[in-house]
Amino acid sequence: MGENEANLPNTSLQGKKMAYQKVNADQRAPGHSQYLDNDDLQATALDLEWDMEKELEEPGFDQFHLDSAENQNLETSETADLNLDSIQPATSPKGRFQRLQEESDYATRYTRSAPKSSRCTFCRLVKILCTAIILFIFGILIGYYAHKKCPSNATSSRTLDHQLYQEILKTIQAEDIKKTFRNLMQLYKSEDDTEISKMIKAQWTSLGLEDVQFVNYSVLLSLPGPSPSSVTLSSSGQCFHPNSQPCSGEARTHSSQDLLSSYAAYSAKGTLEAEIIDVSYGNADDLKRIKNMRNITNQIALLKLGKLPLLYKLSLLEKAGFGGVLLYVDPCDLPKTANLDEDAFMVSLNPGGDPSTPGYPSIVGSFRQNRWNLTSLLVQPISAALVAKLISSSKDGTKDSVCRPLELPPHEKIMVKMQVQTVTSFKTITNVVGYLKGLTSPDRYIIVGSHHHTASSYRGQEWASSTAIITAFIQALMLRVKRGWRPDRSIVFCSWGGTEFGNIGSYEWGEDFRKVLQENVVAYVSLHSPIRGNSSLYSVASPSLQQLVAEKNNLHCFRRAQCPETNVSSVQIQGDADYFINHLGVPSVQFAYEDIKSLQDPSFLSEALFPKVATKIEEMDPFFKLHETITKLSGEVILQIANEPVLPFNVLDIALEVQNSLKGDQPNTHQLLALASRLRESAELFQSDEMRPANDPRERVPVRVRMLNDILQDMEKNFLAQQVPPGFYRNILYHLDEKTSQFSILLEAWERCKSLASNETFQEALSKVLHSINSAQVYFKAGLDVFDSVLVGKN
Repeated sequence: MGENEANLPNTSLQGKKMAYQKVNADQRAPGHSQYLDNDDLQATALDLEWDMEKELEEPGFDQFHLDSAENQNLETSETADLNLDSIQPATSPKGRFQRLQEESDYATRYTRSAPKSSRCTFCRLVKILCTAIILFIFGILIGYYAHKKCPSNATSSRTLDHQLYQEILKTIQAEDIKKTFRNLMQLYKSEDDTEISKMIKAQWTSLGLEDVQFVNYSVLLSLPGPSPSSVTLSSSGQCFHPNSQPCSGEARTHSSQDLLSSYAAYSAKGTLEAEIIDVSYGNADDLKRIKNMRNITNQIALLKLGKLPLLYKLSLLEKAGFGGVLLYVDPCDLPKTANLDEDAFMVSLNPGGDPSTPGYPSIVGSFRQNRWNLTSLLVQPISAALVAKLISSSKDGTKDSVCRPLELPPHEKIMVKMQVQTVTSFKTITNVVGYLKGLTSPDRYIIVGSHHHTASSYRGQEWASSTAIITAFIQALMLRVKRGWRPDRSIVFCSWGGTEFGNIGSYEWGEDFRKVLQENVVAYVSLHSPIRGNSSLYSVASPSLQQLVAEKNNLHCFRRAQCPETNVSSVQIQGDADYFINHLGVPSVQFAYEDIKSLQDPSFLSEALFPKVATKIEEMDPFFKLHETITKLSGEVILQIANEPVLPFNVLDIALEVQNSLKGDQPNTHQLLALASRLRESAELFQSDEMRPANDPRERVPVRVRMLNDILQDMEKNFLAQQVPPGFYRNILYHLDEKTSQFSILLEAWERCKSLASNETFQEALSKVLHSINSAQVYFKAGLDVFDSVLVGKN
């Protein structure tokens, strides 16, 4: 073992070969129970499954012995076989176990003693023997037919749980979701979100949800100015609003609210006249090419949204010396069904939380920092139609059915004056939080998050879908709770405020209750922007939850005649899951419908908030069947996480994700591969042994299961990096897009290294990944040692 393990207690895990392995789902016995309600039922249900092993064991042999691979130090591990192509999918943690190899010293040594009395006659012996044989035969027949004709307790338990979930979910109806959606939309035009918050609280309370409360914070918001921003061509004096309309009173009156909503929150404000320089997507290669061609100091960058986080690209532009940014979405990067050429949009430059109280909650008495803008750049989102006018390009960029990306003609010099107007002020944002207390583990929380409209934010409607879906699930759940049922773990329902400004509501609540949440949160289920299109179902999940989500997706596809290939990935997502993933290391999941993208490369397009797109929600899902599907998929995952005795997290999938993330052509990763191989070995041993309490009634004691769940709950915390590039996730298990499997911070550092003389940045990124993998390895090894010590302590 490595030096970091040398001082750990010596256990029975060393010097042996593994005696048990997991059986795949298709090898399980038909009667295997997937869900168990309580310890007594679980012990009864699983006794039948272990009868055959009892026949092999000697009296008193009640300890499960493990065999593991021979100890190797890290240097020796580096020479091991690290062929990543042989990686196989991990088995489900709910799988059963089978014996691989009997231990060398395992034998039945006992013999029955001879009768102590010699007074029994031969006839009596014969009678006793005959009676025993007859009883034995009857016992076998009764047992055989009872087992054949009667379902086992495990089967009954599994069936009952499945029936319970379906009974809860079948009450979710599309018409109810549609009704809630329309009721919400009647209030959203209010200039204050107080009425919406009150309505949500009143509705959740009327459904029976316990302890529904407001949690308010006074935060610094960046709001549109008194008049729309503008872009003026210096050569002709033509003035345009962000959506390409001329700066006339008529145009301003025609769509004043949309014009005001087209801005970058927390941008610097003012006026800048300079030359436009097309930087395309603004990555390191684009900037290196442009720097070699011209002077970019205090110029205006024409930047496409996509491919990389906006905050990261702005940090590069600011460091390079630009003074302003005109931001747009290229039509070629959008689905073919979307026509947003003349639509401007809103973006937020806030990485998260109240900018005036970074890292701590905005409660009474908190010190307020003067952070009126979060960048020195003047940033203005504009429509693709305005870009076409500025660069003298055809408004229709599609010829011969081929979309041609917008770009500034080479050697063409265009001077513009951009004016950015925003105001900052302190406003109160409201979170609505309701609790459903768990029965056996009330101190373990599954957080379910949606968001609602905030005053003066963009005039979208997708928040209403989010709120309607969470309300529909609460309604279905509470119907069952009123009949006496209750989940094992607590479920916390949250409707966040201030999401559009940088997930302010969820960040402030998380910072306020950080100590409690660090200890108690089990998972986060996001309902952010669930209907973005109607073509395909896309699922985002932590590596540990991907198998569970894939099972639900496959079930959904089985029920529908047409369904695309299951798409589950761990990619960076927008919304309030951000704080829980990146600061608490909580496993998360999100289901959403999207349109098929015409190009797969550009990502992060969801950072643009288009006001008019959301008004088409009823066109995308007129019967609200997609809303119903999202509600049921999310609901079933919530119920399973809240009720399974052992959390349905897969530790081996994390190790596999780490190994896959080290594939690529970055140098100096051999040490990481060796460490990742050791992590996989520990994860395999942990999954094949420590999941056993869920299957073996002899060892499934509540204390042991609680210890196991604590380890499963905290495993992703090992992958939180302290410092990452702006816009990148601190949880390094998440990737920038679906096509890229490598660690994001390694890719970014390698790209920067190629343009710099020093590789110090890349070495620093390597160190962060190494520390994360090593932390996880030590974590799982310590968990194995603790469980082994518990077993030794029994003897």
